Amino acid sequence: MADPAPLLVLVDGSSFLYRAFHALPPLTNSHGEPTGAVFGVANMLRKLEADYQTPHVAVVFDAPGKTFRNEAYEQYKAHRPPMPDELKAQIEPLHRLVKAMGLPLLMETGVEADDVIGTLAVRAAAAGYKVVVSTGDKDMAQLVNDAISLENTMTNTRMDRQGVMDKFGVAPEQIVDYLTLVGDTSDNIPGVPKVGPKTAAKWLQEYGSLDNLIAHADAVGGKVGENLRASLEQIPLSKHLATIHCDVELPLGPDELKRGEPDVEALRELLARLEFFNWLKQVEAGGGQSNSPHPSGSAPLASLSPEGEGTGGAQYETVLTESQLDAWLAKLEQAELFAFDTETTSLDYMSAEIVGVSFAVTPGEAAYVPLAHHYLDAPQQLDRDAVLARLKPLLEDENKAKLGQHLKYDGHVLANHGIALAGIRHDTMLESYVLDSTATRHDMDSLARHYLGVHTIHYEDVAGKGAKQIPFSQVAVEAASDYAAEDADITLKLHQTLWPKLEAEPALRAVYEEIEIPLVPVLGRMEHLGVLIDTAKLARQSQELADRLYAIEEQAFEVAGERFNLASPKQIQTILYDKLQIPVTKKTPKGQPSTAEEVLQDLAYLYELPRLLLEHRSLNKLKSTYTDNLPKQVCRKTGRVHTSYHQAVAATGRLSSSDPNLQNIPVRTEEGRKIRQAFVAPPGHVILAADYSQIELRIMAHLSGDKGLLDAFAHGDDIHRATAAEVFGLAPDSVSSEQRRSAKAINFGLIYGMSAFGLAKQLGVGQKEAQRYIELYFARYPGVKAYMDDTRAAAKERGYVETVFGRRLYVPDINARDGQRRQYAERTAINAPMQGTAADIIKRAMLAVDGWIQQSGAPLRMIMQVHDELVFEVAEGYVEQAKTEIAERMGRAAELHVPLVVDVGVGSNWDEAH
Repeated sequence: MADPAPLLVLVDGSSFLYRAFHALPPLTNSHGEPTGAVFGVANMLRKLEADYQTPHVAVVFDAPGKTFRNEAYEQYKAHRPPMPDELKAQIEPLHRLVKAMGLPLLMETGVEADDVIGTLAVRAAAAGYKVVVSTGDKDMAQLVNDAISLENTMTNTRMDRQGVMDKFGVAPEQIVDYLTLVGDTSDNIPGVPKVGPKTAAKWLQEYGSLDNLIAHADAVGGKVGENLRASLEQIPLSKHLATIHCDVELPLGPDELKRGEPDVEALRELLARLEFFNWLKQVEAGGGQSNSPHPSGSAPLASLSPEGEGTGGAQYETVLTESQLDAWLAKLEQAELFAFDTETTSLDYMSAEIVGVSFAVTPGEAAYVPLAHHYLDAPQQLDRDAVLARLKPLLEDENKAKLGQHLKYDGHVLANHGIALAGIRHDTMLESYVLDSTATRHDMDSLARHYLGVHTIHYEDVAGKGAKQIPFSQVAVEAASDYAAEDADITLKLHQTLWPKLEAEPALRAVYEEIEIPLVPVLGRMEHLGVLIDTAKLARQSQELADRLYAIEEQAFEVAGERFNLASPKQIQTILYDKLQIPVTKKTPKGQPSTAEEVLQDLAYLYELPRLLLEHRSLNKLKSTYTDNLPKQVCRKTGRVHTSYHQAVAATGRLSSSDPNLQNIPVRTEEGRKIRQAFVAPPGHVILAADYSQIELRIMAHLSGDKGLLDAFAHGDDIHRATAAEVFGLAPDSVSSEQRRSAKAINFGLIYGMSAFGLAKQLGVGQKEAQRYIELYFARYPGVKAYMDDTRAAAKERGYVETVFGRRLYVPDINARDGQRRQYAERTAINAPMQGTAADIIKRAMLAVDGWIQQSGAPLRMIMQVHDELVFEVAEGYVEQAKTEIAERMGRAAELHVPLVVDVGVGSNWDEAH
């Protein structure tokens, strides 16, 4: 028997990179770097390795730069939007990963990956190889013959000669003619107008070839025949663009395309960086290179999610009878701690209603109680009101310890049903966040993957995605039960993994138990109460902004000498650099003059048009984000706006806010202050705002122990004037407003790790002068310099820094070889203890003030937290007492070596309270 033909596998890396990017969710590692496309392509490569045990393989990518097709037709691919930054950032790590796997990687300038693949496939077939081209690109169908086939690993489909005919209605040798007629909107190949796949296939079936069709063009009737005849002149160009050129000069032939041994060290480093932990474990064990990461090795990539293979062996029960419910209620009553979760109708916590509830007491055992699934043939379910009435005493009992993942949300939903959730003992989101805020995202799926190595059922797996997504109430009870019970089970398993780690670190345990967990109900009360806004005032402001924007547009058109789209970077680029001949100070990665915001900010000092563009952008953002959008976010039920405060987002411990974001409303601009005027008090009340004064500088004084700073704060000096006096060698009374402004920039710049270059830019001075200011500052405040040096050194040694209260911030890049990443990590290490301590202080203040309000029943309510500020609604007759009580409790939130000063203001709206 003759030896079987050797097999060559050619991978269209560029095709799969794009498709994986759009098919998989926007994954990132704990550093915020996008990884989804790399993950998708890597899985596809590993699956190919498992399916085809051949040494002959190559991965082919498009090289940067133009190709012969661009030279032939300037508009080729011109309509394509620029590559997203999130995708661009993944190209280089993917290339490194391919090489580390030992796979040949090819990129040839001047041609596309298609042409390289076509050349290799044709040569290999001629040399007796069987060739599999792994691609999702329909153009590759023109290569198919008895020796060459296509495989789409993302959809798990293969295409031979018959497959091409079944899909396109034409043979592989007719595909180029077919593509010429149909054209390609994504590549901007013209084609014949109004000729689609069916018409093209019909013509080629009838006439056999494009050449024969052209010869009989006069015989083709109707409007489409007219279009064909009108397109005859450009058809050769379309055919040239659609044809894969199989005669490219290449450095390697099919015989030389052989995979080598993987570079285990490089692979280990990359997988750790990308956080592909299951694969990394296999590499560490010595066998992770050639096996598929999924048990069957046959799942199409479109269905894959990152690392993990399910919970395995768990016993989940669907509770549909009273006796089942009785049994589970008895378990919950006897449990020291139970995991609890709700499934709901909405992510909007003010309108969400319960569809079902799930519980877990023992790992691997969980139950789901469906209560409101409505679809044809849905099983009979227990009455929702009756079940919730039975659960209410248990859920409201402070002494019955509950565990959940983001329990603040579940508390809101229960409140919508008249249940006040109490006894929140543990929250896995917060356990993970306090343990290491940067290790991973803190949603349950990410935590399960990171800490348990488990791939959970995703919401989209049971409810669908996009336009086809159905409400959870319409999800089949069987599927819903697996999903919901797993949530409770995984939450319990996560707690059993995370809690021992926290218990082993007393300072972290204190942050968790004394700050983060007690804060959950406080934030819940603030969110549920909401903020009252004057929608009529916002509508007037929106019109004023519209008038301002129109006036700025007209000014911009006058300066430019023509009308243009102020939102179009391309048009702005043309006017600034081509028409107005403004010097180019920075270019995009593609070599085009940049119109990015920081570039316009630099140009705005010298040129009017960039200044107008920046003003237009700023006002337009305020209008769209706040004056237009806030009225739409008023809850019908309460007449108020309800934000969401996030405890587990900002790495330093700061709270963030969304839907709407109340923390980004400018306070230093007139327009921002006007928006704050729309945040009003109800009748009989006023707004009270209490704000820590210069808290991060005070924390710097405390941490550094610098005598000069400590003395200035102890005497109540104007710290910026005092700094200016020290730096410029003047008496405080002699310091000018400009010198004070410079000192303020130095004070705040240095605690954020600002370099001389950054300070020079901010002050509008030369870099040497800025460096001199920094040196004078450190000479006058040597304790600050010593603190910064010591903090950098400690971070390099330990890998993390700490706040005054023991919260940790890990800085994994502190010892990175890449200088830019290392310097950023050093700046983070210096600033994080100050920003993190400030976050801890405001949280402790919230706990103290809320505790007093709840205990005393005082006639005021905490309604907002914005950075270092707390905002309240206070009954008019209680203002003076409220000012005293709040300032006192906020001032006692931390014991520092300098006093905490709290500025308190009152007014009918938020702006007036400043």
